[in-house]
Amino acid sequence: MVQHLAVLELRNLSFSIAKDGEDIPLIDQATLTVPPGHFMAIVGPSGCGKSTLLKLIAGIHVESDGSLFWNGRDLSNEGDLEPAEIGYVPQFSIAYEQLTVEESVESVVRLRVKTRNRAEFHDLVDRVLEQTGLDPLRHRQVKVLSGGQKRRLSLAMELVTDPVLLLADEVTSGLDPKSENEIVKLMHGLSRKHRRIVVNVTHSLANLELYDSVLVLHEGRVVYHGQPRALDHYFSVEEVEEIYPRLAKRTAVEWQTSWEKHRPDYYDALLSAAKIAEQEQEADGGTASDEAETSGAAKTPGALAQFFALFFRRCRIFARDGGQLFLQIAILLGFPVLVILFALDGVGETRSLSDRLPSTLAEYQQEKEIVEHNLNLGGLVSGLVMFQVILLTLMGSNNAAREIAGERLIFEKEKFGGVRPLTYLSSKLAFLGMLVAIQSIWMAVFVQNICHIPTTQFWPQLVLLLLVNAAMTAVCLGISSMAKTADQASLLSIYLVGFQLPLSGAVLALPKVAGWITRPFISAYWSWAGIMNSLESSFRSAVDRVTETWLAPAWVCFAVLLAHVAGGLFIAYIGVKKSRWE
Repeated sequence: MVQHLAVLELRNLSFSIAKDGEDIPLIDQATLTVPPGHFMAIVGPSGCGKSTLLKLIAGIHVESDGSLFWNGRDLSNEGDLEPAEIGYVPQFSIAYEQLTVEESVESVVRLRVKTRNRAEFHDLVDRVLEQTGLDPLRHRQVKVLSGGQKRRLSLAMELVTDPVLLLADEVTSGLDPKSENEIVKLMHGLSRKHRRIVVNVTHSLANLELYDSVLVLHEGRVVYHGQPRALDHYFSVEEVEEIYPRLAKRTAVEWQTSWEKHRPDYYDALLSAAKIAEQEQEADGGTASDEAETSGAAKTPGALAQFFALFFRRCRIFARDGGQLFLQIAILLGFPVLVILFALDGVGETRSLSDRLPSTLAEYQQEKEIVEHNLNLGGLVSGLVMFQVILLTLMGSNNAAREIAGERLIFEKEKFGGVRPLTYLSSKLAFLGMLVAIQSIWMAVFVQNICHIPTTQFWPQLVLLLLVNAAMTAVCLGISSMAKTADQASLLSIYLVGFQLPLSGAVLALPKVAGWITRPFISAYWSWAGIMNSLESSFRSAVDRVTETWLAPAWVCFAVLLAHVAGGLFIAYIGVKKSRWE
């Protein structure tokens, strides 16, 4: 048997999941060898474990048993490949719809490759676009690309680090035959550069002649790995399209046992062909130049560089999302107007009662009117403040509910490529903090100028409104980071806002026990109570008469709202650290 250095080798690799108290094997004792500069297809019926095996190779899943070797290095014990060494193209799109093709590639370069200067940066972007045939489309937005063009873009975004191992998961799925053929030829060409291994998971059995080898999986077991031209002979079929029906006629264990018997002969032919191909490349002088060009893996940019790349990309996407931009402007302008409608002429002033007891019916009636006037003012001020607070919690929910969940898969892919979770979260906080500041300051200043809410100082009111918006934004960001889907995150955030008013106790006092249990979690209460405590004494007295709810001291309100912000951010950090590919 021809001896060859195994760049990628799997030895009895297994992966199981727990279901109903039992371990269900998805990959069972997979053993194979992939030489350098090799283009391999992983095929098999739906549900046979193709994508699972690819994720095991990528390091996304952790094997239950067995070993994975790269150039003789045991990745199971010595750690995964560096982000720059591996490219992984998932089934889903990894580009933002609002960006152009060029901007998408530039964004990945800023996040994954540390370039020395702007010339090197633009040269890298241009080279990748030309290599994947996307240069004519560089100014076209992702949302108008065809399926095949989006797959090319996904490949381009992985090539920025010039990886030595490129893994593609169903990148030809759903494409027309012409587009599929073009993508397969592109990947074939990529495998010939820098002795790169390219592995493509596909359900299609077309274009198999372009691959150096084909790996056939059946119920999580390797049942063939050899040259494509030997497939029909091994499975005793006239056409390769008959392989899947043929697999169903025997169990996976029987197929695997048969393959173990015949593997040495097929591997002799496979590795001999790989050795000849390598010698031909060396004779053409390709290997030496390739190795010179790839002598060092791309370096990942620092945290600060990644932060600015993520922050400015988020701002650009926000500016181009017409629907979200219109909604934010409508909320920003409309919500304060809703508040001032109840006090267009201002709140007014409280009236003082006479020092002496009323002695006539007219005096009694006058004092009754004064009391009613003050009570109405107290109710109006309490209601105006709570209205502001509730609307700001709604703004906070709208700010953050979908912020992470809506792009979770793209983030997982970028995290796999070297983006630091804390840096990603920091960029979100910078963007959301900008929204919170604009919304809260505008709400406070606009309403105060029209309604003249009678606080002793304006700054406590401003800070408490900022904090309640920030608290709800942070908590909903935490929900967004933990939710499985964007819709789930939105629904939970809406429920959270919906409970703010009834559980705050500002409108109807809660039973004491219920109040003490729920109050710590209701941001709206603490902002409202803090502002009530900052009112002028005459208005504070009027508010005390119209509400039975206990008003916490102002310093406690500040502290609890800050705790809400901190708690939400802590949950968000745990959420972004957690892997959530599915």
